[in-house]
Amino acid sequence: MLPLFGAIIDDGRIVRDGNFLSGGGVTAGIDFVLALIAELRGQRVAEQVQLGLEYAPQPSFDSGRPETAPPEVLDVVNVRMAPSHGQRRARLEAWAAARHA
Repeated sequence: MLPLFGAIIDDGRIVRDGNFLSGGGVTAGIDFVLALIAELRGQRVAEQVQLGLEYAPQPSFDSGRPETAPPEVLDVVNVRMAPSHGQRRARLEAWAAARHA
């Protein structure tokens, strides 16, 4: 729903847009901080922080994105989320319209 606010969708866990860096998701937040440390202090410092955290993500499943999830998993989640998704979209559309008015 980010395009409602003029955002351009980018599947990257960490995205640079000029002077702006952003990250999304829980582990992407850690990835983001490591990228920011590397940007500000260098890769070696970021690697030291990563080791200090013992952060070595290895997801158990590859169902974190609609395009990688098994179809039967995607179907169940889409059905389960449909009611709240519609409500959330309506609220966000109203909010986005009010901000651009």
